[in-house]
This record gives sequence, structure tokens and C-alpha cells, in this order.
Amino acid sequence: MRINATSVMVDDQQKALRFYTETLGFQLKHNIPLGEHSWITVVSEEAPEGTELVLEPDGHPAARPFKKALVEDGIPFTGFAVDDVEAEYERLLASGVRFVQPPTDLGPVITAVLDDTCGNLIQIMEEKGQP
Repeated sequence: MRINATSVMVDDQQKALRFYTETLGFQLKHNIPLGEHSWITVVSEEAPEGTELVLEPDGHPAARPFKKALVEDGIPFTGFAVDDVEAEYERLLASGVRFVQPPTDLGPVITAVLDDTCGNLIQIMEEKGQP
């Protein structure tokens, strides 16, 4: 068994697609119209055959209150691995991304938390090498 896809619930699929591809740098994998919404997935440019991130509409009645509660408590919905948090932070900051937590050393990892503009906080994380 392996993870093929995981989701992030978004308030606007097209806005999310622009943010996740144009700003974060993911590649579009699927964009299949399904009536009111679409099956939209993106993948890492570094692993185009890897795990797909589904940009899932947050239309379920529980979705938006759930997302709002997480954001109010400062809890990231999901996380992405990066090689250098500081470099990604600077790159994304220059692109206008709003961070709610700058790069923070948490011992074995360095993290930063950004607002994905679609109702979620997203954590980027760099694992430190073993001493």
C-alpha cells in the first residue's frame, strides 16, 4: 500500500490552482471537469510521478468551520518538505506570500507557516541533518 493522493480543502479551485502552481511551483497533473467542480491535482516538480495533492472543494458543511478553527488556532492543515526553509521563505515572501510563522528552529526541523490564500495554513519544513 502507498499514498497516491492527499487533499487540501480550498475555497476556490481556480485560485488554488494558480497559487499552488504559479506561486509555490507545483505542476498541474489533472484538471478534469466534474460538473460544478473539477478533479484538480498538482505534483512536485521534483517528483512528477509522486504523491498528488488534490485541490478539493471545501463545500461540505463541516469543511469551512473546520478550516476556520485550524487557522484561528494557528494549526497548519498540511506540510511540505523543502531543502532550505530560509531560502523558500525568502523566495515566497518576495512573491507576496503571507507567512504567519517565519522560519523557526524546532530542534530536529526548521519550519515556517504560510497562508495559502484558500483558507489554509501550510507548513514548510526542513529536516536537519544528523550531527
